Amino acid sequence: QVQLVESGGGLVQAGDSLRLSCAAAGRTFVTYGMGWFRQAPGKEREYVAAITWSGGTTYYADSVKGRFTISINNAKNIVYLQMNTLKPEDTAVYYCGIARVLSARREDYDYWGQGTQVTVSS
Repeated sequence: QVQLVESGGGLVQAGDSLRLSCAAAGRTFVTYGMGWFRQAPGKEREYVAAITWSGGTTYYADSVKGRFTISINNAKNIVYLQMNTLKPEDTAVYYCGIARVLSARREDYDYWGQGTQVTVSS
């Protein structure tokens, strides 16, 4: 049974930073990809960033490129999302997921965490 637990969300002002964490447990993930998605009220869950378990390859959505950084501590099975220069439009519930490949497609992800709320005020 795979478990993902996100943490680090909160209420911040525009221009501030937050770091989200996603702790993974339950199996060996060495061949998997990890991703962050987000879902704003009334909108579909959208891709934010993804990383290979080795940390060697990362991908970002255009909307966060240059502001967000995804990284991994594979010794601790934790994936991070460093979010800088936050904007009100970044407000959403942020979810981490595990996929069998490095992917930006929601349907490729087999497991999800419960989500953590990020609210950015203007």
